[in-house]
Amino acid sequence: MTSNLEISIDKLKSGMVIGKSIEDRLGRILIEPGTVVTPYAIDELKKSGVQYVTIKSGQANKSPNKLSTAAEYMVKELRKSDPPTVVLESSVRKRISKGIELIYQNPDPKETAAAATSITNDLMSAIEKNNAVALNINALKCSDEYTFKHSVDVASISMVLAKEQGKSKTEIFQIGMAGLLHDIGKTLVPPEILNKPAKLTSEEFEVMKKHSTYSYQLVAENDEIPMDVKIAMLQHHEKIDGSGYPYGATADHIHEYAKLLTVADIFDALVTERPYKKGKSPREAVEMLMAMTNELDMDALNSFMQMMILYPVDSNVQLSNGETARVVQRNPQFLLRPVVVGVESGNVYDLKSLKCAGIVIV
Repeated sequence: MTSNLEISIDKLKSGMVIGKSIEDRLGRILIEPGTVVTPYAIDELKKSGVQYVTIKSGQANKSPNKLSTAAEYMVKELRKSDPPTVVLESSVRKRISKGIELIYQNPDPKETAAAATSITNDLMSAIEKNNAVALNINALKCSDEYTFKHSVDVASISMVLAKEQGKSKTEIFQIGMAGLLHDIGKTLVPPEILNKPAKLTSEEFEVMKKHSTYSYQLVAENDEIPMDVKIAMLQHHEKIDGSGYPYGATADHIHEYAKLLTVADIFDALVTERPYKKGKSPREAVEMLMAMTNELDMDALNSFMQMMILYPVDSNVQLSNGETARVVQRNPQFLLRPVVVGVESGNVYDLKSLKCAGIVIV
């Protein structure tokens, strides 16, 4: 049994495990929870002016996967910090959770627009606060309720995707609003279908598929919500090959916002556990997305590969060759294949290179 304990930076030792994310003065995450402390990390934290850190007290005297001398040297030589990610502070999470609950439990037109605008403003602020250009899906959680969590995840992912593509602040804002509201139509789906703890029958799935149309209908007459947002909500299940719904639209007839929402929606749905299925690992979800190139917009998919962080720098991973390794660099466009260093051997594995083609993270 472990608990968190705040200690002075002077008492931080190699091998301790971080219990709470460590941020700099601008709110940027320096070290993620669960990271094993290294001498290099301690030096960097001191340089950043960090005075106190929170560790897992039950781990304080343990050194899980402690780096060898050779590994420490290679980590120090090769380590490159992850790009800034979206960070939602506790007070913001609570405010967002209440707003999402208002939207999905009482979809009144005026309140829906006001709440969606307020939440999207909070997400914009979180992205702009530390100039976030990446996203760690494990750091977003604002609610245990699936619909609430999924809506915020899809909005956040879509907004960072839009930013990665160089879209304007207005476009990023509108995409975020569409992400928050895309599933509002599920409030009109019969609860026995929406909450069924088993796979839907074909008839039930046909009813469930109507939710995107319902989403559009709920906001169609709402002048406070831009038309681009409404169209994205309607089309978030369309596929570029025409295999989606509700209209089987093809690439040229799908709104650019919807193309981003689709990638975000599929990924988050795959990794999230539901009563009738276990969530896929982020690695499995990315592999499934990569197999959907005929259905998904390639620009949206490439942007996703650029901005998503699956294996944060300083985290430990298990390799298929039996080694435990420390992540030292991400490889943009190769989410599943970062640069890692064996914690005992000190061997460097650039997993995107041909010589490491036979090694994967398991």
